[in-house]
Parts: sequence; C-alpha cells; structure tokens
Amino acid sequence: MRPEWVPLSASALVIGAMALVFGTVLNRFCVQAAIGLPLTVYGKGGQTRGFLDIRDTVRCIEIACLNPAAKGECRVYNQFTEQFSVLDLAKKVQVAGKHLGLDVKIDHLPDPRVEAEQHYYNAKHSKLIDLGLQPHLLSDSLLDSLVNIAVKYRDRVDHSLMMPTVNWREPNNERSLHKREAVASRVAVASEER
Repeated sequence: MRPEWVPLSASALVIGAMALVFGTVLNRFCVQAAIGLPLTVYGKGGQTRGFLDIRDTVRCIEIACLNPAAKGECRVYNQFTEQFSVLDLAKKVQVAGKHLGLDVKIDHLPDPRVEAEQHYYNAKHSKLIDLGLQPHLLSDSLLDSLVNIAVKYRDRVDHSLMMPTVNWREPNNERSLHKREAVASRVAVASEER
C-alpha cells in the first residue's frame, strides 16, 4: 500500500514530475486552490487512500528499527495513520480555502487511472501505533497552513502542470504539444474567471 504524500513541512509543497504521474493529491489540491483552479477530482472521488504525515514516516522507520522482527519472522507494517476518499479530501481543502477567502470549486474529471470508482478499503494500521507511534493527523489548522503557503508561493507555480496529461488507460502517453496547449487554454479560462 502506498500512502499519499503529506508535505514535509509548511515550506515544502512540491508538485514534480512524479506527482504528475502518480499523484500527490493533497498537494495538488492545495496548489490548485491557491492559483484559482478547480480541484480536479477523478470521477466521483470515491477512491480511498491512506495518508501519513512525513514526520510520522520518519518515526515509523525509527520504531521499526527499534523493534526488529525475530529471526525467521516476517513483519509487515501498513505505514499510514488516516484514510480519506479523494472527494472528502477535496472538500477539506475547499473549506480551508474558504477560511482564506478563496472561492474553491471542485471539478469532476474522467478518471485517467485504471481503478474502480469506489472500492472496499479497510486496511489495518495498528501495529506501529501499538509500538508507540503518536500520529500527526490532518487537522484543520494544518490544512489552513498548507493552503496559506501555497497562496504565498503561487507566483512560482507552472499552471500548465496542474491538469492531468497522463492517461493510464491509453497505451501511448506522449506529452504532445496539443495536450499542453489544451491544458494552457483551460488554465487561461480558469484564470480569466477569477
């Protein structure tokens, strides 16, 4: 199980090449809210994901190292502390944006990933907590802080990277000029509407 990435710190919202393909939904939503683009939810947004604060990632590694498996034992830790549907997370970012005076909209796009619209998700993650993990949960104040930082640095955002350009349902995903022009056009329309 791959948890979604929660930012390193208040100063480290990152949208990079990996985010364009594999998704870092919380960061993407915060940046989209900051630059006035709708939050891009795939389908109905029922996809559920595990989330983990980066501070907890480091602590989980420490806990695992301090509590090694016995010889011959296989120990698996699900490294996440919370789970949210993508739509629930979008709604949380929308509320955080409103606290900052932003008019945050949610746009439902066709899902470019090959995944069920909704699925059973009941992953267990108690072992690390049993060993002493005290999780940093996604609070309203953390979300407000993340959106505020994205607003502060929104002039550094390359708007053309904010819309999906990879479609996992297609065998060929060349980043053509046509796709980038379509994205740039949509960004321009959204910017004019602000």
